[in-house]
Amino acid sequence: MGRDGVELHRAADDARDQSYFLFATTPAQLDDVRFPLGTMEKSAVREVASELGLCVAGKPDSQDICFVPHGNYAGVVEKLKPQAVRPGDIIDEQGRLLGRHQGVIHFTVGQRKGLGLSGNGEPLFVLKLDAANARVIVGPREALATRSIRLRAVNWLAPVNETISCAVKVRSMRPPVPARVTPLANNTASVELLNPEEAVAPGQACVFYEDNGTRVLGGGWIVSAEPARAAA
Repeated sequence: MGRDGVELHRAADDARDQSYFLFATTPAQLDDVRFPLGTMEKSAVREVASELGLCVAGKPDSQDICFVPHGNYAGVVEKLKPQAVRPGDIIDEQGRLLGRHQGVIHFTVGQRKGLGLSGNGEPLFVLKLDAANARVIVGPREALATRSIRLRAVNWLAPVNETISCAVKVRSMRPPVPARVTPLANNTASVELLNPEEAVAPGQACVFYEDNGTRVLGGGWIVSAEPARAAA
């Protein structure tokens, strides 16, 4: 509990921190939940479990989502969005055809391997997925850099009414980076990254953290990301 009411903070164990995924939890919901392991390292939790004789004390860590059998993420997406398995074109930023693919579900922004374009000179990366037109847009690594982001469905866990300086995460396993966040109408916000981040994609979460602190200030869902070179 803080001066503004209930607060959400990063876990003590950075490698196990789940605050990135909890940003959408409302203050009212936080009033009803507790995270008793948040101040403990995973190794300490295992020691306590062992002392209590719990069978999970030595259970291997899981790297997969529990509802995805055998790590087959494409299969889950195919059930929800059958159109995502349509074959289509792989093109560059100028619209030139470079190859074909068997469905956008097999690609992610920032991906380099598995494009089947090894004979095209410089290394190419996935810059954008155009699911509506079954197109994968690729380009050089520098085109992945993003400086400006727009968000929707922003959930604030701190009273913010104007532009703030904070740190943000655009992917769960990346460290927070310096940014300026401006609240906008209809639960939207704009984010200016002080240093460009790579492979920022619509659909990912952007979560705000207190500068040099552990408190989660809020977050939202990315709807657009402007390349740093375009912003410059």
